[in-house]
Amino acid sequence: MKRYLFLITLLTALTGRIIAQSVTVDATIDSLQILIGEQAKIKLQVSLDTDKRAILPAYTDTLVRGVEIVDIAKPDTQMLNDGRRSLITQEYTVTSFDSALYYLPPMEVLVDNKAYRSKALALKVYSMPVDTLHPDQFFGPKSVMKAPFAWEDWYMSIACAVLFVPFLLLLIYLVKRIRDNKPIIRKVKVEPKLPPHQLAMQEIERIKGEKVWQKGQSKEYYTELTDAIRTYIKDRFGFNALEMTSSEIIDKLLEMNDKNAISDLRILFQTADLVKFAKHNPLMNENDANLINAIDFINETKEKEDENAKPQPTEITIIEKRSLRTKILLGAGIVALTAALAGSLIYIGLELYNYFA
Repeated sequence: MKRYLFLITLLTALTGRIIAQSVTVDATIDSLQILIGEQAKIKLQVSLDTDKRAILPAYTDTLVRGVEIVDIAKPDTQMLNDGRRSLITQEYTVTSFDSALYYLPPMEVLVDNKAYRSKALALKVYSMPVDTLHPDQFFGPKSVMKAPFAWEDWYMSIACAVLFVPFLLLLIYLVKRIRDNKPIIRKVKVEPKLPPHQLAMQEIERIKGEKVWQKGQSKEYYTELTDAIRTYIKDRFGFNALEMTSSEIIDKLLEMNDKNAISDLRILFQTADLVKFAKHNPLMNENDANLINAIDFINETKEKEDENAKPQPTEITIIEKRSLRTKILLGAGIVALTAALAGSLIYIGLELYNYFA
């Protein structure tokens, strides 16, 4: 009987202990002694039922005065007893830079607003031992060592140096062009120079082919025909017939040529003046006759061609004028090249300074 009573009492005590210890908080440290600057890890473990909620202690950067927190690991949760219990593990990495014996107070964990504490810990921090009896074994600080030379570190500088010269020449070229305001492209076309009578005959053939007099445009017809004759006279005889009246042209030609060729020209000019100033409406055969008179005058007064003479060339220069858009592009190119060259110089200078400093 006494034996059974003892077993019942023991079982009751164990059950009560389990119930009382449904939440356990334990803290351990991996090293009780460290040197100044070394690190130690404090492991906090909380065992509780899975239906309970635990709030672990939150530290900023100091555990106690003199002991600093270097890192706080992410909490790890492990399920036990078929998921009825959970074990939460939290690691704190600490260090100290003052030699002393530190008292680490219990860590407090809140479980369902009830506080549970771990046991207190201790940490002994030693200073670095110094052998004062052999001062010759102390060595001063090492000088800064230069990094070994590597071509890979200079590829960008070499590229900037290689491109610097052509970019500089291009910049000088653009600045010169924008300052003298000269076109960038100039085209020269060489064509043979035709004699005055051939140019006049080409113009008369054009007028003849258009037949504007048949459309009732007599004034336009005679204006074009007399302008062609005036241009021929200017190139053939050397005076500005384009600025002279018909009578002035006839008087000037009488001093230089025979009267038979000029008589036909006089009839042409008289008819043209009547059409332009008196609104005269000539007949069809009269228009054809005046066209023939113009051709006869050219053929009778033209210079005789030398079969052995070579055609005189003339140069026609076509210049592309610089537009506002071109000027803006030139200015933008100058700014971009200037910035690139300045950046290249600064970059190369800094690289050389860092290498030799």
